[in-house]
Amino acid sequence: MKTINILSASVALILFANQQADAQIKLGDLFKKVMAKQTTTTSATGTPSTIEIGLGIKEALQIGVSAGADRLSVKDGFLGNLAVKILMPPEAQKVEKTLRGIGLNQLCDNVITSLNRAAEDAATEAKPIFISAIKQMTLTDATNILLGNNDAATAYFKRVTTSKLMQKFSPIVTTSLSKVNATKYYSDLTSQYNRLPLVKPVNTNLTEYVTQKAIDGLFIEVAKEELKIRGNLNSRSTTLLQKVFGYADKKKI
Repeated sequence: MKTINILSASVALILFANQQADAQIKLGDLFKKVMAKQTTTTSATGTPSTIEIGLGIKEALQIGVSAGADRLSVKDGFLGNLAVKILMPPEAQKVEKTLRGIGLNQLCDNVITSLNRAAEDAATEAKPIFISAIKQMTLTDATNILLGNNDAATAYFKRVTTSKLMQKFSPIVTTSLSKVNATKYYSDLTSQYNRLPLVKPVNTNLTEYVTQKAIDGLFIEVAKEELKIRGNLNSRSTTLLQKVFGYADKKKI
């Protein structure tokens, strides 16, 4: 009991000292200060403390982004998932229709497969970027996400990771497009089309297109995980998650 009282007092002092600068408090720093002293257990019921909300959101998001990124970074992660599968660029869809109409189905299929393989390669680099964003999350961010809309966490990730994902993914996609012959297949496809009479030549920045589609796919998968943990009680696999998201459920009634 004495140890618990000391821990409680320590938490209170930390929170009081930083009350005015809450928006700048990084959860990772605060967790180290408190959790390094003592590991405590929590009940699945009751009102969670600010620390518990932060810990709960951090745990939930780590589970969610890891699951989402892992699903997409394997073979057929994009290609086999209709929600995120990358199709021909919009300006090339007429090309695809025309070439399939004259029997060049395999060429079109090669392009689509290779675009998705490049995205799957890039997705392997997503998890560290998302985890870094979680570590930089403030207590205010965590509370806003918990009590916000069903896509509040996804919106947070879009806001703080999109630019970094673009920078990280672009060179990977460029390399992957070449490695899986996407550049060659697409060049063959557009060349075949551009030879046809009275057609407008088609040019596409494949790196930019696949990079954006890969990022869009990641956010779709993260959103799925967010909805799952908010709406599915069985997805709240720990006592902490049950307490934190159970509290959020009550606040939204």
